[in-house]
Amino acid sequence: MAFSPSRLQSYLLLLFSVLIIGTLAIMLVEGWSGFDAFYFVVVTVATVGYGDFSPSTVYGRAIAIVIIIAGVGTFVAAFADIVETLLSREERKERRKKINMIVGIFFSEFGTGMLRTLSKHDLCIGEIQKELLVSATWSPSDFEQLKTRLRSHPYCIAQESVDLTGLKQTLSQKKGFLIALLENPVIFEHDSFTETLQAFFHLTEELMYRENPSNLPHADIAHLVHDINRGYRLLVFEWVTYMEHLQVHYPYLFSLAMRTNPFDQEAQVEIRE
Repeated sequence: MAFSPSRLQSYLLLLFSVLIIGTLAIMLVEGWSGFDAFYFVVVTVATVGYGDFSPSTVYGRAIAIVIIIAGVGTFVAAFADIVETLLSREERKERRKKINMIVGIFFSEFGTGMLRTLSKHDLCIGEIQKELLVSATWSPSDFEQLKTRLRSHPYCIAQESVDLTGLKQTLSQKKGFLIALLENPVIFEHDSFTETLQAFFHLTEELMYRENPSNLPHADIAHLVHDINRGYRLLVFEWVTYMEHLQVHYPYLFSLAMRTNPFDQEAQVEIRE
């Protein structure tokens, strides 16, 4: 059964109600102090049952029966949900690590090079190029501001500048790699990355159906450039998200990523200082 926060909240609310109402009822019927009554209710609900306190009246025993029926099941259910929550959280962390490893492989083998190639043909890159020069001093708000900026930024790969034949060759060589990533069920938990992969796989299919991409009608070129800009836009955003992840969790990988920044024309992988 999948974990539900609202279900756990309901269990905890019911358990709290049983504890409070049961305590007040035992105090009223048995004449016990508040602490003794609460202690009795807790050990009863928790199925400990030390036996040092027990109701002496019929009404007190009736209340104890109600506490057992209503409280024990609720306590067990709430405890099971809390354990499930902790386990699910750890499982999500592990899955997220695997996803980010896949994203890292994607950029190492495909994404960074594709960004470098496409950004050279982006007529609008000058508007955001400086903003894409991320650094180790960036805060989460800096990354968030860049993402907000990217959502409204136009991507302007021009029809006359893109080399469709070269792009077809590059994508056809990477088709098996893209398929292998899409076959990994883990990535479908990362919607934006999955969308990026699908966009480039679709572009690959489009180009491979054209025997001679260098001699296409104007309308067909416009269609392909639209697909290119769509994948490019998704790829830029995914790159920024991945850079933020590296900065927080893997500073040494982030250092390499900064020195190979596809938007930095002066980037040098060699460390000179």
